[in-house]
Amino acid sequence: MHKQLENIKQVISHYIEISDEEWTSYSSAFRVQQFKKKELLLSQGDDCRDVYFVVDGLLRVFFVDSEGEEKTFHFSFENTFSTDYESFLKRIPSNYSIQALEDTTVVLMSFDMLHGGYKNLRNGEKLGRLLAEEYFFIFNDKIQAIYTQSPLERYNKLILKFPNILQRIPQHYIASYLNISSVHLSRLKNS
Repeated sequence: MHKQLENIKQVISHYIEISDEEWTSYSSAFRVQQFKKKELLLSQGDDCRDVYFVVDGLLRVFFVDSEGEEKTFHFSFENTFSTDYESFLKRIPSNYSIQALEDTTVVLMSFDMLHGGYKNLRNGEKLGRLLAEEYFFIFNDKIQAIYTQSPLERYNKLILKFPNILQRIPQHYIASYLNISSVHLSRLKNS
């Protein structure tokens, strides 16, 4: 359990200053859970009850469109957070599913824990704001890329950001993330 909490402490400490006393109190509410490869952490239509911090492994955030096709929105690698933020905050059915693409260990942060942090951590509200901003940037970058970058530019940006992604994620999920077909992705890889 110690390693999992050490990772999240380092990430939170990147965002805010947190005392040892605050950390001891706050971290006691974390839960650690393991998911097997292909297991769903969240299903589209269910209420998202947690923010997931990836300790080991890899998550895929996706939705099923009106034609029944899966569309990959985001990948969450080690030391990053993942959730359907709107569902989590508003307590409404999720628009996304979250799936483990590898055997994955996550630290779970509940709604009550997040709001307890706002009240009980000296910089709790700042942490919440910075995490919300991070989530906004993910959405903004994704939308801008789809409308302003060619598939090749999106592919190159992805490889630059995640150099080992091709070894960890099946090609059809990468193609879906880039909003192109697997055939088109093969052509980009070979160009």
